[in-house]
Amino acid sequence: MQVVGYETASKPGASGALLLATDGEIECLELDPGSTLDFRLGDRHCAGVIDGDEHRVCTAPTAPYCDVHDRTWICARCTGTCLKDEMDCYEEHAVYLAGFAPATFKVGVTRSWRLETRLYEQGADRAAHLHTVSNGRIARELEAEIAEELTDRVRVPTKVDGLHQDVDEAAWGRLLDQYDPISTMDLDHGFDVECQPVRETIASGTIVGVKGRIAVLENGTTPYAVDLRDLVGYEIDRAETDRYLQSSFAAFE
Repeated sequence: MQVVGYETASKPGASGALLLATDGEIECLELDPGSTLDFRLGDRHCAGVIDGDEHRVCTAPTAPYCDVHDRTWICARCTGTCLKDEMDCYEEHAVYLAGFAPATFKVGVTRSWRLETRLYEQGADRAAHLHTVSNGRIARELEAEIAEELTDRVRVPTKVDGLHQDVDEAAWGRLLDQYDPISTMDLDHGFDVECQPVRETIASGTIVGVKGRIAVLENGTTPYAVDLRDLVGYEIDRAETDRYLQSSFAAFE
């Protein structure tokens, strides 16, 4: 059995999921809070490709994907000058700010109808809808302007560092004062952690919750933060991990 993909927690109450493949068949394993994972990680190699309801194996050693199966979304690099042969993003787009506890803020764009979904996919704690425009080119141009002052990408380690913290409301308020948002949102991911989770790549423990693509698992008395992408490509067996895991300081209190 191999982990061949994942689904983020993309709306209130969503749990996220791991996509597992066995002999070409795909299973969607929901990561419901309170449920238990009991997998041991084995070798890791390219996760191959999902074609409809089937999975095609690739044994290339590069993970999570080899050069043949790596999928790069070209629009993510766009700043308003289309990188495709012909521009095709004529849907209405939204430009937004996203806030991550305690005080990391980014600018982003998405198709308007996906705004809330995109924010949950990223694991944002706060959001502000700044602009609605007619196409992706205009949205990317606006994003590039704002990105001269704010980042347009927040790394997973930064998000993990803020999992047990609250948003700095004063800092968020000062940022909003620089813009005139159409609307703002507080995003509820359905769980809280009391202490800093330990970053690990495991698939064993009780699921506390999923925030974007970060799953929080409790193993023993320690919470662990797992980037679901870091699991992709691993062969897994149904057995608890036999690795030595670093414990949080709270485990010794």
